Amino acid sequence: MKKLSKAFLLAFLTAPLFLGSCASNSNSGKSNAKSSDPHVKISINAEIPDTSSTIVTQAQDMNLELTAIEFSRIMGNGINLGNTMEAYRSGSASYSTDASTYEKLWGQPVTSESMIKGYKAAGFDTIRIPVAWTNVVDYENGNYVISKTYLDRIETLVNYALDAGLYVIINDHWDGGWWGMFGSRTPEIRDCAMELYKALWTQIGTRFKNYSYKLIFEGGNEEIGDRLNDNNVCWNSGFLKDDAAKYAAANTINQAFVDTIRAQGGNNASRFLLIPGYNTDVRKTCDNRYKMPKDTIEGRLFVSVHYYDPSPLCIGDGDEWGSKQDIKDMGDTLKMMSKFVDAGYGVIIGEYGTLPKNGKYKSATMLYHSTFLDYCDSYSFCPVLWDTGNGCFYNKSECKLNNDEFAQLYKAHSWDIEKEYSVEKVKSAAQERLKKTYSEALASLSGSDLEGRKDIAIAYIMYADQAWSTNYSVGDQYKPSSKSKGIEAKDIGITEAGNYTVSLDFSNMNGKGTSKALGFSFCALGIANGEDLHPDWVIDIKSIVVNGKEAKLTKKNYTSSDDGHCTRSNIVNDWVSGNLKGRTIDGSMDGCGATIVDKTAMIFQGMKTFEINFYYGPAN
Repeated sequence: MKKLSKAFLLAFLTAPLFLGSCASNSNSGKSNAKSSDPHVKISINAEIPDTSSTIVTQAQDMNLELTAIEFSRIMGNGINLGNTMEAYRSGSASYSTDASTYEKLWGQPVTSESMIKGYKAAGFDTIRIPVAWTNVVDYENGNYVISKTYLDRIETLVNYALDAGLYVIINDHWDGGWWGMFGSRTPEIRDCAMELYKALWTQIGTRFKNYSYKLIFEGGNEEIGDRLNDNNVCWNSGFLKDDAAKYAAANTINQAFVDTIRAQGGNNASRFLLIPGYNTDVRKTCDNRYKMPKDTIEGRLFVSVHYYDPSPLCIGDGDEWGSKQDIKDMGDTLKMMSKFVDAGYGVIIGEYGTLPKNGKYKSATMLYHSTFLDYCDSYSFCPVLWDTGNGCFYNKSECKLNNDEFAQLYKAHSWDIEKEYSVEKVKSAAQERLKKTYSEALASLSGSDLEGRKDIAIAYIMYADQAWSTNYSVGDQYKPSSKSKGIEAKDIGITEAGNYTVSLDFSNMNGKGTSKALGFSFCALGIANGEDLHPDWVIDIKSIVVNGKEAKLTKKNYTSSDDGHCTRSNIVNDWVSGNLKGRTIDGSMDGCGATIVDKTAMIFQGMKTFEINFYYGPAN
């Protein structure tokens, strides 16, 4: 997840781990190679065991007449078994810890067959089971063998779901951030990353080699992209210097996934495979640098993206959504994925949802989800709801969705209902509902006289706190209603060059005058319509003031644009790497940064007010 309630899980991370060196083969015995780095251990290159199932020993039906596009319709609506098997080891837990310990690690109960049957009864047709495999792999010391008991537990969950009549997706999900090995500055560790990846999917594939087409393998989660440079585990990651290198690495990993599974033969030669998009981000996946892997069989590949737009509503404290622009934006973004359908690939939205806050649904939840499901019906995508059990959408104690209106919505969109109609009728019905939804929507939810204007530039602060919980208008499109409830913003309409001030006031978010925002996940000064109206103008940040006190600027800001329409200057943006490109007040990029403050400074840990003073106009 991008992420989210999942972002909260980062609190469970362990300290950085040290990686073993990697030999080129997987035979037993130790490598003779030694490293001058005392933190790198010698690989033991443990032999990969036979992990074949003792439950399903004969090849099941693979329905070779079915294509991924056709299957995406039959898969109907899905739901994630979230925060369960992808919970990652911390504290006393280690690679030898029992599987049930991990299953409960992030507050979930041990999954029962009744819970899984309840998903089917609630109108879901597919379950996605995120898995952290390296929980039980001593890969830090070069041993890539998965614990048999962990494989057994995953197989039990898969069989619960198949027996309940659900289609099943299993993946390798975040997994402690080992993916940063692919971005290591040490070539041997990059080799280790690929060897580990292939070893994992060799063992997973072998265990499930006889299972039917109803079981789908997904090669990763959100990590195949920018997070290949993560340093959660690999302390010297960052080798992939620019987007071109990261796209190339992502394409290589996805191809290795397909090649590894297909080479196993049997049912795996024709199994449906789910290929993670770049960051599972729609726009980045639709970039021409992202390439679907080559396959040895036609029509058996899906592509996966996630959808949490707008983030203040989906993963933060936001509550409002549903303007005409909101509805159009959702449709325009999802429609971009139709390029894959046109090319013969199925599309699965592996995660989405307006996650409840403190167990309470948001006021826009029903409208957002009904609109989303209608768009998925219209484009023949399979949506898979992100859910973390009690306190989210599904009550694991009662084995049902915890809101009756919500439950009725998902029942109405289930395959059991829609299979009675032709594809054309399902699409046309969805399109008619979307027309009605759009016609009844308001032009603006914020009441701002700036929203929607194209004749002036509009300055505003894009903001997300450390937990992606407190948000304001994150993104290049100015949306003052996309915010955490109670934030008061001072946005400015600009018609001429000059000095200006924009600000956010967090103090009344809980209505008691005591609310505060904690630090940053992301922040930028945005100028909506800036590139259209003033393409050569620059932003020169004069000062940042927090609670009335000026914060220290550690880097010089620069002016750029992600979408060619909105001008921006990053305040805190850890996703920007490589050579910076942009405009500056003095014409030089020397001393510039995508993060221009020390985001760990105490001044940012309790912000009631946040103010940016800046010049906007022609450069010197």
